[in-house]
Amino acid sequence: MRVDLFDFDLPTDRIALRPARPRDSARMLLVEGEKLSDRKVLDLPDVLRPGDILVFNDTRVIPAQLEGMRGEARVGATLHKRESLREWWAFVRNAKRVRDGDMIEFGEGVKASAVARDLEGAILLHFHGEEPVELLLERAGQMPLPPYIASKRGTDESDHTDYQTMFARESGAVAAPTAALHFTNRLIEALDQRGVGRETLTLHVGAGTFLPVKSDDTTNHRMHSEFGRIDQSTADRLNMAKAAGGRLIAVGTTSLRLIESAADDEGQIQPFDGDTAIFITPGYRFKAVDGLMTNFHLPRSTLFMLVSALMGLDVMKSAYAHAIEHGYRFYSYGDSSLLLPA
Repeated sequence: MRVDLFDFDLPTDRIALRPARPRDSARMLLVEGEKLSDRKVLDLPDVLRPGDILVFNDTRVIPAQLEGMRGEARVGATLHKRESLREWWAFVRNAKRVRDGDMIEFGEGVKASAVARDLEGAILLHFHGEEPVELLLERAGQMPLPPYIASKRGTDESDHTDYQTMFARESGAVAAPTAALHFTNRLIEALDQRGVGRETLTLHVGAGTFLPVKSDDTTNHRMHSEFGRIDQSTADRLNMAKAAGGRLIAVGTTSLRLIESAADDEGQIQPFDGDTAIFITPGYRFKAVDGLMTNFHLPRSTLFMLVSALMGLDVMKSAYAHAIEHGYRFYSYGDSSLLLPA
């Protein structure tokens, strides 16, 4: 499909620079088939049915943004995918100044060597020393805010908690599964009382989620890969919930992409442990997911293509036009939507 089909005008002041406080006070656009309703995230228990299952991503964001020096040249690195215990692929600013074998000093005693380069220009960094890389990042790294936020303000202390969900447990993401940022203890308690279940899986979100689609046609776009895991017991419980008539509502596009990667052609979710580079565009037949809670995405992005595949491109263009007109806040720190196909 032509990428320009997924374009729309988004005023820059619609991109949220801070989250709603409290988190569950954010607005939520309910899209049921073609029907639009303005709601609040706190309305979620009233909208969902007993027996429905919310599926969360329990990945934890690491401080993956690094600033350092290669000789006299200043270099910025955003880690995006682990290759081994001591090696990470990174998108590097000023990458032309870095050659294989060069040492980059990131301060606080943290050093890494450039080992290799892939076809997209990412550089494989090998971190020196015996301390776990996670400890090195805690010392020298910053939270990797999305570029459309970082370009407007610096990272501060509040981002260390704001950009982490209440479900964060498995360290390895370099971007938050932001749909779950809206959840609080009081909202979870209300969902429990409603009889709405919840499960967690793990998908370590990579910085590739922010990469623009540079091709004119979706068939020419190379999707980034990310590591995900669904264990056998979780897969069994999800399948039993569906068999009992419950709907699987993915909280975030990351949860949706992993569920669909793990589902077979009969809609049964299988255990999964590995990389996925699934790219969902209109025409895709969903196997297991029945709905999606997600924030508002940017024009021409793979994530807007995904929601258009779930609901229909015309429906989502109408929904986004409504959101822009009525002052909804977009992207990572923005408001939410609940998408329920007819």
